[in-house]
Amino acid sequence: MTRPLQPEPRAVEIRNDVIRLGQFLKLADLAGTGTDAKALLESGGVTVNGEVETRRGRQLVSGDVVETWSGAARVVRSSR
Repeated sequence: MTRPLQPEPRAVEIRNDVIRLGQFLKLADLAGTGTDAKALLESGGVTVNGEVETRRGRQLVSGDVVETWSGAARVVRSSR
């Protein structure tokens, strides 16, 4: 049985070199609020680069891919 193709993660730009995971979940519309982000992380529903992540403060850099049950987003450093 073959695994279905996953869509390419959408690019979400950040202004600085790093962003905390909790902030990125909200910025990328993968979580509606900080409380939602916290619950999502505590339930094991977030992966960063394919590994389950539970720390809201995890520092993300350009190229990191964050996935939840509702979608996936890639961190991209803004060129502005």
